[in-house]
Amino acid sequence: MGLANFKALWHDGYVWNALQNNAVLLALVPVLTIVLGLFFATMLAMGGRKGRAGVTGVRGGALYRTVYFFPQVLSVVIIALLWKEVYHPNQGLLTSALHALGLPAPTWLGDRRPPSGVCWRCMVWSNVGFYVVLFGAAMSAVPKEIYEAVLLDGASRFTTLRRVTLPLLWDTVQVAWVYLAIFALDGFILVQLMTNGGPNFSTDVIGVRMYDTAFGSETKFGYASAIGVVMFFLTLSVAVLSLRVGRRERIEFS
Repeated sequence: MGLANFKALWHDGYVWNALQNNAVLLALVPVLTIVLGLFFATMLAMGGRKGRAGVTGVRGGALYRTVYFFPQVLSVVIIALLWKEVYHPNQGLLTSALHALGLPAPTWLGDRRPPSGVCWRCMVWSNVGFYVVLFGAAMSAVPKEIYEAVLLDGASRFTTLRRVTLPLLWDTVQVAWVYLAIFALDGFILVQLMTNGGPNFSTDVIGVRMYDTAFGSETKFGYASAIGVVMFFLTLSVAVLSLRVGRRERIEFS
C-alpha cells in the first residue's frame, strides 16, 4: 500500500494536470499581486504633487488603503461565492454589463484554458489590498531624507522605486513572495467553490485533487495522504528555494 501509492502518483494524469495548473498559478499570482501591491503603495506614497512626491504622498491615502484592504475582512468563502455570482453566465454582474452594452459575454466559468482566468484573477484581487498596506507601512519607515535627496537629483518615480524603494523593501517583498507562493500552491477553497476543478479538470489544483480523492466516490484515504505528502514537500521546497534565491545583502538605514 504505502509506497505503491507514491508509485501510482507518478503515473496519475489527473495529479500531473493539477500540478500543472498549480504551476501556472505559482507563476501568475505572486508576480501580479506583488507588482500591483508595489504599484498602488508607491502611488499612495509618491503620487503627490510633482516635486513633493515621496515626501507627502497623496491626499486621502488612509482612505485609499482602507478601500484596498477591504477584501481582507471577508472570508475566503464569501469572496469565492461573491465572484462566482459576478461570473454567473446568465445574471452575473459582468455578463449583464456586457449584454447592456450590446457585447457578447464569454462563458467565464466554462473557460477550459488551464487554469481558468476567473481563479487567478480572484486570487490576485483578494490579496493585493493586504500587500498595498504592507508595502505602504514598509515605505513609511524609510526616512524622508532619502527620498528628498533622490528628488533633488532629478530621479523619476519609476527610478526611485527601482533604485531606492525596492532594495530597501526587499526583505518585505521576499516574505510576501513566500506567502503568496504557498497560497498559489493551495488555492483549494477558491477553486473548489468557484469551479470545483471544472470544466473537464481545467481548473483542478492539487488541493482539490486531494479532497476529491479522499472524500469522493472512491474514498481513497491512503492515496489522498500520499498526495498530501507530495503537496507538503512541494510547498516546503518552493518556500526554501524562494528564500535562498532571493537572498540579498541587507540594506540598513538609520
